[in-house]
Amino acid sequence: MIGLIMFFITLALLMVGFPVAFTFAGVAVIFGVLTQGVDLFGFMPYRIMNVMQNTILMAVPLFIFMGIVLQKTKLAEQLLEAVGDLFGNIRGGLAVSTILVGSLLAASTGVVGASVIAMGVISLPVMLKHHYKKTFSTGVICASGTLGQVIPPSIVLIILADVLSVPVGDLFQSAIPPSLVLVAGYIVYVLFIAYWNPNIAPAFKSNNYNLARSKKTIVIVKAIVPPIALIIAVLGSIFSGIATPTESAAIGAIGALLLAFFYRRLNWKMVYETSIETVKVSAMVFAILLGASAFSMVFTYSGGDRVVEEFIMNLPAKETSFIFISMLIILILGFFIDFVEISLMIVPIFYPIALSLGIDMEWFAILIAMNLQTSFLTPPFGFSLFYLKGVAPKSVSTKDIYTGVIPFIIIQISVLISLIAFPKWYGFSGF
Repeated sequence: MIGLIMFFITLALLMVGFPVAFTFAGVAVIFGVLTQGVDLFGFMPYRIMNVMQNTILMAVPLFIFMGIVLQKTKLAEQLLEAVGDLFGNIRGGLAVSTILVGSLLAASTGVVGASVIAMGVISLPVMLKHHYKKTFSTGVICASGTLGQVIPPSIVLIILADVLSVPVGDLFQSAIPPSLVLVAGYIVYVLFIAYWNPNIAPAFKSNNYNLARSKKTIVIVKAIVPPIALIIAVLGSIFSGIATPTESAAIGAIGALLLAFFYRRLNWKMVYETSIETVKVSAMVFAILLGASAFSMVFTYSGGDRVVEEFIMNLPAKETSFIFISMLIILILGFFIDFVEISLMIVPIFYPIALSLGIDMEWFAILIAMNLQTSFLTPPFGFSLFYLKGVAPKSVSTKDIYTGVIPFIIIQISVLISLIAFPKWYGFSGF
């Protein structure tokens, strides 16, 4: 039972706010020394080298860099305003444009925080100005910002590909059908609410409404086409086999700098600040990876993985029971801890069980990614809620944000259930 005690102590420490990397590593060292002795950690240098030499994980800092460039150069802001011009004159049009821009930002960066903050700063004041209901507006922004969890190139998909030994390119392709269904679900909900109650999401006229049609078209094209070209360059190079995911991440980073140059927003200060932030975020991710590696090693040597496996194997309808139990555990943990901890602490426990049950690993990875996306929205510790609260006007309360995300959590869970119940609809073999 040592492994399970380790797990619950780690969970408790994370919930009270201890740093993630040091919690993983500290618990691993204490229990490893007490149960196996110091010699157990003679394997750690090999594990550290394995993480550092993993070419797949090299894509993480490059995609982070790309996302921060788009945020700092305000290209994300420009994109949101342009799409708003296309949909602003219909009921709920601004909300629809926010969802579509959230999808484009997700496909450009994969960084949830950047998307939520960008749309919170730009879109929320405009929505409130044009009498959109506060709960509805905050829900749309939070849900749209979290699309970066499941739409490629997602950081969590890269991590899951490494943990579950699945090719990143294949996982990116597999994520597209459920992503489109989720985006469609958001848009249908927004249009239905706007039709049912026009006071929740009225139509509005954008700043470019009075421009001549030709000038407005030029403004919109200049704002939308270059970011879409970047998306095509990044994902197209992967799907066509021209570049590996790591190489495509480099293409994305260079492409973001070229866009900044194209819009005359490239300067040394921006590059320096972006590089510093990229190093900070990347260092955090890799510190967690190393701490989780130590935790996983001690957990396995203590027999914790065998306890979990025996419990699952003794259940009726093992495959179905395993999927529902694993998804329920991840969903509940998502209320309290971050997706990185879940990916690196929980998923390695489930991986050998899923492998032994013959479950389609790509399908399992997408289920986890979709589930982890929900963790960004679920109170009390959903990160998107905190991101938005940090940039929202004082008139928007925490209660408004918590209430606003509930319909979108229901939509996400509904899509997740359909993905579990009908995997072949999405192109997976399932069990």
